[in-house]
Amino acid sequence: MKVSYRWLKELVDFELSPRELAEKLTMVGLAVDRVEEVDGDVLLELDVTANRPDCLSHLGVAREIAVLCGTSVRYPETDQEEDEEETARVVSVEIRDPDLCPRYVARVIRGVRVGPSPRWVVERLERLGQRSINNVADITNLVLLELGHPLHAFDLEKLIGRRIVVRRARAGELLVTLDGVKRTLQEDMLVIADAVRPVALAGIMGGEETGVSETTRDVLLESAYFHPLSIRRTARALAMSTEASYRFERGADVEAPRCAADRAARLIVEVAGGRVLRGAIDVYPNPRPRAPVRLRRQRLRRVLGMDVPWDEAVRRLRTLGFHIERTNGEEVWAIPPSFRVDIDGEDDLVEEVARHIGYDAIPTTLPRWNGYGELLPGEERRRALRAILSALGFSEAITFSFVPESWDALFRSEEMRVCRLRNPIDETRAQLRTSLLPGLLESLMHNLHHGVRSVRLYEIGICFFAREEGERPIERERLGLVATGLLNERAWQDHHRPFGFYEMKGTLEALLEKLRVRHVAFQTSPQEYLHPGQSARLLVEDEPIGDFGQLHPRIATLFKFKQPVFVAELDLEGLLQKGGEAIRYRPLPRFPTVVRDFSLLVPREVTYAEIERGIAELGISEIVEVRLFDVYTGPNVPADRRSLSISVRLRAEDRTLTEEEIAAIQGRLLAHLRERFRIEPRL
Repeated sequence: MKVSYRWLKELVDFELSPRELAEKLTMVGLAVDRVEEVDGDVLLELDVTANRPDCLSHLGVAREIAVLCGTSVRYPETDQEEDEEETARVVSVEIRDPDLCPRYVARVIRGVRVGPSPRWVVERLERLGQRSINNVADITNLVLLELGHPLHAFDLEKLIGRRIVVRRARAGELLVTLDGVKRTLQEDMLVIADAVRPVALAGIMGGEETGVSETTRDVLLESAYFHPLSIRRTARALAMSTEASYRFERGADVEAPRCAADRAARLIVEVAGGRVLRGAIDVYPNPRPRAPVRLRRQRLRRVLGMDVPWDEAVRRLRTLGFHIERTNGEEVWAIPPSFRVDIDGEDDLVEEVARHIGYDAIPTTLPRWNGYGELLPGEERRRALRAILSALGFSEAITFSFVPESWDALFRSEEMRVCRLRNPIDETRAQLRTSLLPGLLESLMHNLHHGVRSVRLYEIGICFFAREEGERPIERERLGLVATGLLNERAWQDHHRPFGFYEMKGTLEALLEKLRVRHVAFQTSPQEYLHPGQSARLLVEDEPIGDFGQLHPRIATLFKFKQPVFVAELDLEGLLQKGGEAIRYRPLPRFPTVVRDFSLLVPREVTYAEIERGIAELGISEIVEVRLFDVYTGPNVPADRRSLSISVRLRAEDRTLTEEEIAAIQGRLLAHLRERFRIEPRL
């Protein structure tokens, strides 16, 4: 929100420069993001948090400045001459739903001349990003910026029966709002109606039929209080966001409607002429006074970690507008001002004191603690996983859980049910992710666009899968990796070597080794987003844990990648439930190891992983390691076969193996491979 430095000076006396003011406001919780000069004025752009709607106006900011500088606020003038004709004789107001509209104030101005606004009004609005409409509408916007309370002006003659009825809409009722859009209303939406039809969406936008125009002569001015949740639901359901709804849905001041109506009526007469009818209709059936909030000195000391002089704390609350009901040396009972809708409990009062003594004055202290802590289940293994990935050159990424549906569809199977958002913040991200890869690939794309050609990222995050209507979605923790570019571009000896499929496989094997996961196997991956010749599925204890490999060229083209990209996605929950075997130490071998190499003619459909498992099935304790060291296809090898060369290490724990024993083991091994896989020795 932008505020005018010149306008603030009209409301409160202070000697701070714009830059000094920005610093002071930031230190009390009203962060100033930008200070800029515009047409002889200085605008301060404030980042007002959602719990401080009282500061969404110049008056609200002026109140904070007055406390900072020890001065007082000059409240805008609201007095005016009134006509002898009474408002109550001209129009009636009925609130049928006081739970959604606790208060409604109406004032009537007769004989206005609708036209362009004076130059000072236009300049003030345009400087703060508002366009001028006409003098009556401009005044309602001006008072909104000044006092922070939204208003709306009706053409009195267009209200059927000259009645205002505040009620819930009837299902299917139609209303054309001021933006020219015909809207179908629902039963839970609050509307302002006349004797027959809805004429405005309460707290959001007026209707086109009853809006002020050049032919308007009599104006009914609305100033009301609406329940925040009602406004928020209606605004979200109709995808509308206005200056009025922005304030009402955060919580307006229930005591402000009369003051705002009087201020607007005075200014309308000043810029558009006319006469204000005597009295205002103020329907306020159930006034709700604020309850006092207790602040204990002990609590103040405990939360801030310091002693604040008690008289100073009470004085700060009083200058902030709190009514001190009673106090002693140990506690104070303070009634919050009506505009401080965020004050609810004791710690809110602690924060108010802390803000104005200065956060920088609060010492750094550690909380007292006599207990002990422990890691959550699986956290130690997650930390080990992060450590090994960092050592392997991967950086951790945190991406959005909301993804474009078209991207997510590329990485999920058709039977997966997705969770769609009813009211997404961004229409392009209207679905909860079922895969980490879309977010990681978007991050990779961002890096490539900024000239970073070698990238390795990983993410540990939650993916979501829908159940039946009304049931909580399934949440699964996953590990995703993406990599592209050179393996080590800083090494001059080997700086041309790219990151490839086997580097990704080696990364996963290093992870499994770090997590002490055993019984690992690889098989062909069925995932269509992976390159069919450069991909694999990881199995642990014969259960699929994830897939990895090169991104399919079709997918890479959609993301406009011009270099090979390798990805992996694992079910981290499933992985952490596996393995974790205790580390067992054995004495160094006392007897020699024998190595035998075999060149085998293997059918192309048989993988090396199957050969390893086949040898393990023999249960020969003397076989301590099997390692592949060469793959050959070409002349002297049949087209339906490959030549795999493996090295087998043999050792007994209690003796030196004899040649007869070695030959027997070798014979059993070759016979088993021939019978199981039709593998023959290559001569």
